[in-house]
Amino acid sequence: MYNKIYQINSLLLFLFATVLISLSSCSSGKDKIQLEEEVKNRFDKGMYYLGKNRYLRAQEEFTFVVVSGSHTELGDDAQFYLAEAFFLNEEFIQAIAEYDQLIRKMPFTPFLQKARYRVCESYVKEAMPYYLDQTYTEKALEKIQEFLDDYPDTKHKQEATELIQTLRIKLSKKLYETGILYIKLDEFSSAILAFEEIVEKYFDTEYFGLAHVAIIQCHALKKDNDKAAEYYSKVEIMLQALNLDAEARDWIGLAETDKAEE
Repeated sequence: MYNKIYQINSLLLFLFATVLISLSSCSSGKDKIQLEEEVKNRFDKGMYYLGKNRYLRAQEEFTFVVVSGSHTELGDDAQFYLAEAFFLNEEFIQAIAEYDQLIRKMPFTPFLQKARYRVCESYVKEAMPYYLDQTYTEKALEKIQEFLDDYPDTKHKQEATELIQTLRIKLSKKLYETGILYIKLDEFSSAILAFEEIVEKYFDTEYFGLAHVAIIQCHALKKDNDKAAEYYSKVEIMLQALNLDAEARDWIGLAETDKAEE
C-alpha cells in the first residue's frame, strides 16, 4: 500500500514539475519575443530621433538596444548609431569611445570603415589650435595614416590626404613659433633644436625653408659667422629655389658686420 501511494505521489510530482517547466519555457519564450519586439521598437525610435537631430534622445534609445539587444541582429547597428549620435552632437571624445567599442567587438561589421574614419574626424575636431597642446593633432595624424594604409582605395582618400597635410602644417608651425620664442629669449641653442625638428620631420611644409633660414639667423645672432656661412653653403640651392636666399645672406652679412666691429 505504501509503495503504491509513493508511486502515485512520485507520478504527481513528475507531472507537476513537467507542467512548471512547460509554463516556464512558454514564459521564457514569450519574454524573449517581447524583449526582441521592444529592442526593435527602441531601435526604430533611435533612428527617428537621429533623423530629427534629437541626438540626446537617440543616445537613450540606442544605449538601451546596445545593452538589452546585444544578442540580436540590431546590436552592432545600434552600437554604430549610438556613436553617430555622439559624433553629430559634437561629443567627439565619447563618440571615439563608442566607435572603438564597435571596432573591437565587431571587426566584421559593415560599418567598420566608416567607424574608423569617424574616429579620424573626431580627433581632428578635438585638435587644439597650434599654440596649445597638440596631443589630439598627433593622434589624428596617426589614425588617418593607419586608415589610409588599411583602405588605400577609400573614397575618403583625397580628403584624408589633405587633412594630413593640414595637420602637419599646424605641427610645424607650432615648432617654428616655439623656435622664434626661444630666439626672443636669447635661447639660441633651444631655438635651433626646434628648427632642426622641422627640417627633419616637416620637409613638405612652408616652414621647412623658413626653419633653415632661422637656423642661420641663430648662428648669426650668436655671432658665429663661420657656422652661419657653413650652414648656408649646404642649403643655398634649396633656399634659392624657395626665394629665401636673400634673407639668409642678410643674416650672414649681419654676423660679418658684428664680427668686424668687435
